[in-house]
Amino acid sequence: MLAFPNWIIKYKKLIVITLSLVLLQWAFGFDPKFTLINLIWLLF
Repeated sequence: MLAFPNWIIKYKKLIVITLSLVLLQWAFGFDPKFTLINLIWLLF
């Protein structure tokens, strides 16, 4: 098994969410309201 630094394990969910949001924005065009709603919904 690969040895990940502790911060990657700790923030894995946040990293995945951020990457997926960036990909969605890149694919469908940037929408600030949509991004903000998604971040709030996913983080809390």
